[in-house]
Amino acid sequence: MIEAIGFTILGFAIMELSGWAIHKYLMHGPLWMIHKTHHQPSKYAFELNDLFSLLFGSIAVLLIFLGVGNLDYRFWIGIGISLYGMLYFFLHDVLIHRRLKWFQKPKNNFLKGIFRAHQAHHRTNKKDDAVSFGLFVVPKEYFKEEEK
Repeated sequence: MIEAIGFTILGFAIMELSGWAIHKYLMHGPLWMIHKTHHQPSKYAFELNDLFSLLFGSIAVLLIFLGVGNLDYRFWIGIGISLYGMLYFFLHDVLIHRRLKWFQKPKNNFLKGIFRAHQAHHRTNKKDDAVSFGLFVVPKEYFKEEEK
């Protein structure tokens, strides 16, 4: 049981760390043509950038499929990636970008910090001027309360 929890946490952590690197160096690099759709206003439910979610989701499904027979490390890492993906959807797509209008702006300090960091990331629609590339791990400066 401890092993399963550890591999699930590992899968989640791998997604945050690799997600940060992929976002900074690939999405804001050679894959900008796909990712820039996320930095532009859209009136559609889906954007080309959603292909990245399909890719990460496919990796999770493959790992779960390969490890389900023995419930080995692949299964639990796939579960961790899937949990990350679900939280990403609710936090990024629903709460921050409001692609589905389920919740109001966050009131929780942690969620407000994530919200501010993502707003800072979107202050530009250029490939090279963006800041704050993680989703859950963001610079401390975004957790400071704003002056009133």
